[in-house]
Amino acid sequence: MSMQDGVRQKPGQPGRTGAARGEAAQIPVSDEPDCPRRITEGTGSGLLLAALTRENLQKAFKRVRANKGAAGVDGLDIDQTARELVRTWPAICQQILQGTYRPSPVRRVAIPKPDGGERELGIPTVTDRLIQQALLQVLQPILDPTFSEHSYGFRPGRRAHDAVLAAQSYVQSGRRVVVDVDLEKFFDRVNHDILIDRLQKRIGDTGVIRLIRAYLNSGIMQDGVVVERYQGTPQGGPLSPLLANVMLDEVDKELERRGHCFARYADDCNVYVRSRRAGERVLGLLRRLYARLHLTVNETKSAVASVFGRKFLGYSFWVAKGGAIKRRVADKPLATFRQRIREMTRRSDGNSMTEVIQTLRPYLLGWKAYDTACGQYS
Repeated sequence: MSMQDGVRQKPGQPGRTGAARGEAAQIPVSDEPDCPRRITEGTGSGLLLAALTRENLQKAFKRVRANKGAAGVDGLDIDQTARELVRTWPAICQQILQGTYRPSPVRRVAIPKPDGGERELGIPTVTDRLIQQALLQVLQPILDPTFSEHSYGFRPGRRAHDAVLAAQSYVQSGRRVVVDVDLEKFFDRVNHDILIDRLQKRIGDTGVIRLIRAYLNSGIMQDGVVVERYQGTPQGGPLSPLLANVMLDEVDKELERRGHCFARYADDCNVYVRSRRAGERVLGLLRRLYARLHLTVNETKSAVASVFGRKFLGYSFWVAKGGAIKRRVADKPLATFRQRIREMTRRSDGNSMTEVIQTLRPYLLGWKAYDTACGQYS
């Protein structure tokens, strides 16, 4: 599997409408649950029934198709899955409502990081991505309004640029010291019991909680062997970002209660203070707060330092004439960008000019969209 295929598994920003791109004609539009009518609501789960309406499932299928992505452990792509679901969906729906559905294990894929490490993705089957997306569409409108205003990752109407702009405003206000915290393999180390406990406090729906627990326990397929999983919510499934926000919102709320200025995007959190002494106190607080969640601060990558020597979501800050704080693409991602351009335009590859342009265009447009949306030197 290529790196590009793996990256496509990462969920897009929830709440955005995806293009249909020829969704299966067999998925009808209706306000009725897309399940056999004889099924009783054994779980007493109104949210689960809402997730399984035909209208919601069709919307979820459009999103899964728009995100593309590779097949899971069953080897079925999106079109093959759509044909298979015509036959199997009634039974799957019945199992979901009765609380007996068991998701397939996720397929483990390692994606190289620019710094030389690897990021692990867990690729669910298309069927499980469909079910997770349907759940997401029902849960997000309920959960998202409860999250901290300082949380920006994978939320409707919010993006990485908003987090960068918030950070810039804090630095402009005189907070020139940053507590830059990195968590050790956050998505791989989420404690299932703690996550379910936090989720139950927000959603009193037995059927939904049972199904999410089943996804957390579904296991990982590695070298043809299913490995049981007792912690973690691997990146790659539509629900993972929402569950991450549920887990980390507790820390956000404590920082809010103490009046701190901070911005969090997924597991990247920067707190802005006026002195190193204050920064050390905040770092100690964060160590204790994360420890309550059984999460560990990566001491090697975390630091209390000047904001002008750190980067946040690919940007760094500098002081312009008159004391105005400006932002620009940080040196490291810019160097990665230049190296990638060199690799894509090597003459030794034997590609024609047309082929080189076709390869370069989406990469350059992606960079342009990210850079101009925030303003490189603003």
